[in-house]
Amino acid sequence: MNPKTPSLPEPLDVIAVGAHPDDVEIGCGGTLARMVQQGFRVGIVDLTDGEPTPLSPGPEVRLQEAQAAARILGIQVRETLALPNRRLFDNFEARVELAKVFRRYRPRLVLGIADRTPMASPDHWQAMQITDAAVFYSRLSKWDDAFDGLAVHRIQRQIWYPLGLQTLNHPAGGGAFVSDISATLSIKLASIRAYQTQFPPEKDRVFRLVEGQGRMLGASAGFEAGELLISATTLGLTNVFESICHGTAL
Repeated sequence: MNPKTPSLPEPLDVIAVGAHPDDVEIGCGGTLARMVQQGFRVGIVDLTDGEPTPLSPGPEVRLQEAQAAARILGIQVRETLALPNRRLFDNFEARVELAKVFRRYRPRLVLGIADRTPMASPDHWQAMQITDAAVFYSRLSKWDDAFDGLAVHRIQRQIWYPLGLQTLNHPAGGGAFVSDISATLSIKLASIRAYQTQFPPEKDRVFRLVEGQGRMLGASAGFEAGELLISATTLGLTNVFESICHGTAL
């Protein structure tokens, strides 16, 4: 090995990116848990530690909650970048920091936030832009000095997950589909409950929203529960009948 080449960890199949600890769990936790059950190596990257928040004593407790949620989902890796909560902005430095994670773990698939979340944190929209850019930066050659010598890595696919629990509107554009989380809805809810400082008993409405939305989306696709996901690129089917008819209960 070239002495200038960093040693690399075992690769991940999937990385999901959120602005704060609990974003990924709420948006696509059931899908990630299902991927783990199917034998894939899955990681989460939180761009910030999510602090300060009203009921949390500090970042250490929030990070402990994040690790507990990761264990519930069964994911193999969780990393928290040192970007600032409440002041998260899409800029070159943030893009590079996330792209370095992609180059280090070499995922085939990246999941990121889908759109703005009106009346919720503007960090979510910034996180979407940072993630989109980092997917692109991960594959750019002739830029070694910006990436600590990490080799170029091309991510095969990108998916967006919506975070808007309090709206009936879905992000504009095509590529939307429902992921079957019938077997993992309870795991998803348990992972969100790990954030006791963020979701105390008086915020039980959040769990009703998450479960209700999951069951509605699932029922619309013939499942017990589902999550809405959006492909960033056109999805192609080689066997239309099997893909459309297999596993549905219309």
